[in-house]
Amino acid sequence: MKIALLGNPNTGKSSVFNLLTGLRQQVGNFPGVTVDKRSGFIQIDQVQHELIDFPGTYSIYPRSKEETVVYDVLSDPTHSQHPDQVIFVVDASNLQRNLLFFTQVYDLGIPCVLVLNMWDLAQKKGITISVEDLGALFPGVPIVTSNARIGLGKDRILTAIKSFGDHQLTFQPFYNSGKLCKVEDVKCQKLEAEERLQKIKTALSKVVQTKSSEAESISRKIDRILIHPIAGYLIFAFVLMVIFQFIFTFANAPMNWIDLLFSHFSAWSSEVIPKGMVSDLISQGIIPGIGGVVVFVPQIAMLFFFISILEESGYLSRVVFIMDRLMRPFGLNGKSVVPLMSSVACAIPGIMATRTISNWKERLITILVAPFMSCSARIPVYTLLISLVIPKTYLFGFVNLQGIVLFALYSLGIVFALLISFLLKLMIKQKEKGFLLLELPDYKNPRWGNVFINVLEKVKIFILDAGKIILAISIILWFLASFGPDMDGAAHGLSKTRTYQSMTKKEQTIAMDACKLSHSYIGILGKGMEPIIKPLGYNWKIGISLITSFAAREVFVGSLATIYAVQDDSEEQALLIDRMRNEVKADGTPVFNLASGVSLMVFYVFAMQCMATLAVVKRETNSWKWPIIQLIFMGVLAYLAAWFTFVILS
Repeated sequence: MKIALLGNPNTGKSSVFNLLTGLRQQVGNFPGVTVDKRSGFIQIDQVQHELIDFPGTYSIYPRSKEETVVYDVLSDPTHSQHPDQVIFVVDASNLQRNLLFFTQVYDLGIPCVLVLNMWDLAQKKGITISVEDLGALFPGVPIVTSNARIGLGKDRILTAIKSFGDHQLTFQPFYNSGKLCKVEDVKCQKLEAEERLQKIKTALSKVVQTKSSEAESISRKIDRILIHPIAGYLIFAFVLMVIFQFIFTFANAPMNWIDLLFSHFSAWSSEVIPKGMVSDLISQGIIPGIGGVVVFVPQIAMLFFFISILEESGYLSRVVFIMDRLMRPFGLNGKSVVPLMSSVACAIPGIMATRTISNWKERLITILVAPFMSCSARIPVYTLLISLVIPKTYLFGFVNLQGIVLFALYSLGIVFALLISFLLKLMIKQKEKGFLLLELPDYKNPRWGNVFINVLEKVKIFILDAGKIILAISIILWFLASFGPDMDGAAHGLSKTRTYQSMTKKEQTIAMDACKLSHSYIGILGKGMEPIIKPLGYNWKIGISLITSFAAREVFVGSLATIYAVQDDSEEQALLIDRMRNEVKADGTPVFNLASGVSLMVFYVFAMQCMATLAVVKRETNSWKWPIIQLIFMGVLAYLAAWFTFVILS
């Protein structure tokens, strides 16, 4: 069977899904749309059934792309995803509101199991529900209680799924059997909602009894602080600071280990595999390409670990609530805050975090502007260039000028992220209205099983989907850097020079690598683009580094080190700075001065120099259209901003 899992947001639907499927789940897209399809498998009497977790919604009538999927699937019995049965999850402490959507699904005649989840929370709030009287309202519907967050109710749900035999015999419509308003007919939908809610309210008066309880008031007391107009923002800023400190501090070590592991693996493979093109492809193309995927896993895992905790505890809803007012004038959503802040660590997990934004336009704008936030990969570039062209002086005796420049680069990215968001808000047209529909769930302890599954799911998506594209581009870059029409001739010529012969073995290796790179296809591209980048104050060596930066922005420094034949030791950066500082043009003026150095920093603030990010944008938008637009737009903006900076400072 194909079983649909439905319910309102914040009813514990994901907990029920994880409880029933465990790790036997996969993520894809619903056919033809960029909406996540999370499916898993459950086994009953040695028969395997597919369980599909649909987006949470408050009504069968859609207001977003996610909700349109729900409407299309349920309203069309011929749809490929139309369910044979439905497991409908409701929050037992908010039964009246949850039953609006349930009665719409029930009236379509689809066999349903009604799961009264968060049963313990309802009891804490002093809510008593007569399951027998509730069952009388919906003949043929098995009703079970559960507390999925702590693993209770699985057997009851699976048993209920088997008891659908007499559904069609006992089915009686609650409001209007099988008839739905047209999607455009808002008046019909409004009238139906009002009449359904009134009927539900009347019916539940005999089913639900409520006593006074302190459980709800505790959450509200906490909210007085966490969503306070001033304290709320300060607390959220502190939470973000703690999260990013953890990510920067603790992700750095495993990322370095992974990088070192793949470096050793690459060196080992080049020694073990017989010399030749296959050896070079594996050791210099495939292995570094895979390493370029895996190295991001610690950041992604840690970020989604914290996001999952915030979501599970109920605090993330408060963050969205307080930030929505600030973000909406720019065409963004309160839910855009976490992805944008996450992008300061890395745009990849930041873009993946946009899935919480239900409005497609607001999600798309967030995806498109996330790379403007200066990520950690830009830090090596900024550090090198600031050390090169910004003097180490102090303003007022204690304010470091280099630190001010670094802060200015980060601020520039944030300002333009908001500015571009505002422009995209005006340019991107869509009928769907942007609004925030949100409820603040009660605070609760995170369920670590859900956190673990969520982190595993996000890491798996990145490795399998984005990883394929990153690996392919890595191999292309390897080919361009490893071959050239006259590479062997240039290398032979270098080996005959007295300068080369007077070098140490290590210096010869580095000089030969630099020679080959300059005569490779990628070197030819760099020299070919020199007339284009010359107005920015750059030469062909910088051009090569700009191209190789597509593998990862931090590769810029390594490429320059190779081109300038800098020895690979602890003094690498200092030596590189000296050689760059001493390089002059044909007219005797230095290549790197204040104008060209700051211009290059500004270029890296705006340019989309990261193939991994492009791969993730493609995956999240399910199209090459948006990453290509993003690449061209950010490239043009980077060029113009860098040119303007160079002209002004010259």
